[in-house]
Amino acid sequence: MRVTTHDPLERTEITFLLGMAFQLVLGEFVGRLDAAGYDDLRPVHGLVFQALGGAGATSSELAEQLGVTKQAAGQIIDDLERRCYVERQAHPAGGRRKLVVLTDRARTHLAVAGQTLHELEERLAAQLREVGLEMPRAELAAMIRALAGDSVPPLRPVW
Repeated sequence: MRVTTHDPLERTEITFLLGMAFQLVLGEFVGRLDAAGYDDLRPVHGLVFQALGGAGATSSELAEQLGVTKQAAGQIIDDLERRCYVERQAHPAGGRRKLVVLTDRARTHLAVAGQTLHELEERLAAQLREVGLEMPRAELAAMIRALAGDSVPPLRPVW
């Protein structure tokens, strides 16, 4: 069932609508994290933390995951290491490689960010319910599957 509100935005191309929605949600999310004391982090850092969660990764693996050069990944790691969000450890396989892992400070940030994101989603869901809509999660998932099939790419910092 198609819901029409006669909002002029409904005639806007889907690419712009998705981009605007992403920009607005991300801006609200970042603003809330800034207010929670994480104004030294940007969205790309959250992607890094997600990529390093669990067992960590080498800088080359991180570069591949983020779709950036090894030099760019190294610069991000250096910056986060200076601010005590990540640390380099000896790689379990030995050799010169280093494993980049999250510190407790980064894990605390991830917990705060997760809670903040859930609160933001709950607020958006409540606002949508007030006008008879639901979060478009299924529709967005279907759109991603229509475009990517089973090969869903990672979210990368291309903004």
